[in-house]
Amino acid sequence: MTDIADAEPSIALPVAERRPPAVLQVVPRLVTGGVERGTVDLAAALVAQGWRAVVASEGGPMVRELERAGALHVTLPLAAKNPLVMRANVGRLAAVIERNGIDIVHARSRAPAWSALAAARRTETHFVTTFHNAYGAKSWLKRRYNSVMARGERVIAISDFVAAHVAATYGVGPDRLRTVHRGIDLARFDPERVGSERVIDLARQWGLPDGVPVVMLPGRLARWKGQDVLLEALRRLGRSALHCVIVGGGSAGWRRALADELARRPPPCPVALHEDCRDMAAAYMLADVVVSASTEPEGFGRVIVEAQAMGRPVIATAHGGAAETVVAGETGWLVPPGDAEALAAALGEALALDPAARAALAARAMAHVRARFATAHMTGRTIAIYEELLAADAARSAARSVAAA
Repeated sequence: MTDIADAEPSIALPVAERRPPAVLQVVPRLVTGGVERGTVDLAAALVAQGWRAVVASEGGPMVRELERAGALHVTLPLAAKNPLVMRANVGRLAAVIERNGIDIVHARSRAPAWSALAAARRTETHFVTTFHNAYGAKSWLKRRYNSVMARGERVIAISDFVAAHVAATYGVGPDRLRTVHRGIDLARFDPERVGSERVIDLARQWGLPDGVPVVMLPGRLARWKGQDVLLEALRRLGRSALHCVIVGGGSAGWRRALADELARRPPPCPVALHEDCRDMAAAYMLADVVVSASTEPEGFGRVIVEAQAMGRPVIATAHGGAAETVVAGETGWLVPPGDAEALAAALGEALALDPAARAALAARAMAHVRARFATAHMTGRTIAIYEELLAADAARSAARSVAAA
């Protein structure tokens, strides 16, 4: 990790020679998650295209990956919501901007976005934001807190669902609002690249029997993720020759609640709760059906896209970003949120697919994801937004030169 004190001016280009362009992304910390994954992927793409990429955060396990890609990491207390720390972060970020010849500041989270906005204004630097979800705004104060994400010269939404929320709630018009779907690493989520030994090792770790269909719900343990809806669907399905795997870290309280429910009202089939899996590509290969049962709309829904990339039949709830990533009847099933009966019916249909039908669905799902949701699509569209801002600068500079002549 690189501390602010270690970000020496010698690594920065003088303002007058600021080429190639430089982008500073601002996030609370670099731990596992969709926001962080997108941050690292974009930084790597910028470096690959000859740009300079800087990320400021509190740090975390993904810093090493970021630095291996050739980006610079600056450690700052950006996860803090204390107003005094946020105010101090303005000066710290302004120093990073000036020392590294930053052209564009890209804020990806609300708390650090307030500091980043002030620093960008202080240094007259472009400011871009990304809405990663349709943030709740039940009170005036919460809406005010969220509103910083609507103040970018360009405001990126990770799905059309999120873009519609941003436009309706914050009045961001099409002149500033852009939809850039999240992307996934197709080199990682490719069934041809997952060796059988990885799948066998994971099956052994999880104690999965051979020849028994597996229903999997990956995702953070939280009530709104709908793990309890899946359990009820399994009861209604009534099949014992299944194995259900719920995988993901999160709320310890919700884990206990699910364990208590399994003890009181177990479905006919075995159900296992597992912590985060480090090899999700192998995990998807074990699954006969992958489920996302979220009862609240997700901004995008990365899990269901990853599973389609792996050629797995998927079932998701018909709201939020999932409605944009699953083609109902073609690449998977969409069911009403919280409807255990509809989920049970979809599970029955998915599990009844014969080998030819499964292969045809897999081919459609993989082609769908490759055409729309690759990491290269996400990074390319984001860089195009940056270039749009810089091109406007160049045009204004040229106009001033003509006027002066």
